[in-house]
Amino acid sequence: MKNIEANIAECDLYYSEGRKLHDKRQATDETSRDIEMDLISGADIKCLKDMTLAELWQLFPITLIPHQPQWKVWAKEEVENLYKILLLQHSPTINHIGSTAVPNIMSKPIVDILVEIVPGNDWQRAKTIMEKAGYICMASSYNRMSFNKGYTLKGYAEKVFHIHFHVFGDNDEIYFRDYLIANPIIACKYETLKLRLLSRYRNDRDKYTHAKSGFIKQITNLAKINNSRSDTSEAMK
Repeated sequence: MKNIEANIAECDLYYSEGRKLHDKRQATDETSRDIEMDLISGADIKCLKDMTLAELWQLFPITLIPHQPQWKVWAKEEVENLYKILLLQHSPTINHIGSTAVPNIMSKPIVDILVEIVPGNDWQRAKTIMEKAGYICMASSYNRMSFNKGYTLKGYAEKVFHIHFHVFGDNDEIYFRDYLIANPIIACKYETLKLRLLSRYRNDRDKYTHAKSGFIKQITNLAKINNSRSDTSEAMK
């Protein structure tokens, strides 16, 4: 495995290049968004679920903004709300994940939350509870579900959430989050990667996500190795 911690100079160079691309893009974001809103308001509005991916990506482009202190507050409020609606039925473990949980790096203004529930729980009942509470189910399988809140026919609401349901223990996102928080240089490299990808995939969320996957997998594996070593050291004391 490449020693990713060592190349600080490369990180600084890529960061500078990425910020230049971002600043150029940001200068036109507000104008582009105003044009999109005019087009949407003047057209026949379709339900979000009826839109094609291309239409959704146009309405909800990827944006990256500096870290905002309120994200932590919003996440805490949303986690408390999720505990209220789910606790009696599912006894979940809930965590704030994603880039909005990592200080000092740019992120999409979307708060990601991981909900872990034990195997054997009634997933359909959990899905029903979430939908009744105003969340939109975007995907559902036997061991994972994802929900969105804050997407409107006029674009993003002020607060936007992605809620990820996993079986208890399926929590690689926590390893990744904690490693970035503990290693600012690696967090910098991740931010740089996102800034570079933004210029290519602003309106293609699938390709943007796929292009990050190799880096995320590498760091997650490294985090697990380090965590295993720490556990072993503690056990030997």
